[in-house]
Amino acid sequence: MKKTDIAPFFATLREANPHPKTELEYTSDFELLTAVLLSAQATDVGVNKATRKLFPVANTPQAILDLGIEGLESYIKTIGLYRSKAKHLMETCRILVQRHDSKVPHTRQELEALPGVGRKTANVVLNVAFGQPTMAVDTHIFRVSNRTGLAPGKTPLEVEKQLLKRVPAEFAVDSHHWLILLGRYVCQARKPRCWECLVTPYCDFQPKSEAPKSSK
Repeated sequence: MKKTDIAPFFATLREANPHPKTELEYTSDFELLTAVLLSAQATDVGVNKATRKLFPVANTPQAILDLGIEGLESYIKTIGLYRSKAKHLMETCRILVQRHDSKVPHTRQELEALPGVGRKTANVVLNVAFGQPTMAVDTHIFRVSNRTGLAPGKTPLEVEKQLLKRVPAEFAVDSHHWLILLGRYVCQARKPRCWECLVTPYCDFQPKSEAPKSSK
């Protein structure tokens, strides 16, 4: 993608969706951290179904600890890898209570020191909770960045670095939401829905896929 196409690419996405948001449901920084931690290799829909039951009962680090590991597992067992996620979340809650006054830390270093919190999870929390211009590169963003030519890279970290370098500052905070939604609903893995895509004029992908013919 030409550098001159990047600003209109994001301006088009912004015009269609001026205030993009994560599809994970949360009402506090801790609920966000919990939801993102649980979302690894799981869908936002699946996580939301579990947290709608969990959060009314336990939505603070101490409340999660009070549930105990078996209690926590009973709420999240519909989510993939729930046993390891429950263990990580319990340890994270213990650290938050003991070292952070039950508050979610604001720095990457402190976030990544929490069990089960990797770079992508930290980036989501830093961006969504604290408004930092980070890039949480998931499978959707990785695919869109490479397919469109926006930020090619062989690894998520390479793509992240390219995005941080190439995305104009005015779009930086919201850009990862636009890219995730674009990848999730339009620029899909098997057959991108190019006929529905608003940013096709700026995209490097060839050949463009065509709309399926309607059967009569």
